[in-house]
Amino acid sequence: MNVQINTDHNIKGTEKLQAFVSDKINTTLKHFTDRITRIEVHLSDENATKGGPDDIQCKIEARLKGLQPMVVTSKNSSKEKALSMAVDKMKGALDSAIGKLKAH
Repeated sequence: MNVQINTDHNIKGTEKLQAFVSDKINTTLKHFTDRITRIEVHLSDENATKGGPDDIQCKIEARLKGLQPMVVTSKNSSKEKALSMAVDKMKGALDSAIGKLKAH
């Protein structure tokens, strides 16, 4: 599973952040590695230097074999929490989509 991380100009894409994102995705979505071809993570700070509640957005796009790409989004005040929430949403979306495939 290829994980690509994109950040806007307000968030530094450090090695520590990259390692955290990759670890979180690989751990949470490990059951889907045979179906996912690529995961794209987009982290952005919507209010830049102004701050504010829930101004960090995490959007995750999963590309799956034989299915349309799936996208989930979450917002929080920290990168880590926004990522965790988005990964959990993606796990639920994948469980649902793949469950429907198995039912047919």
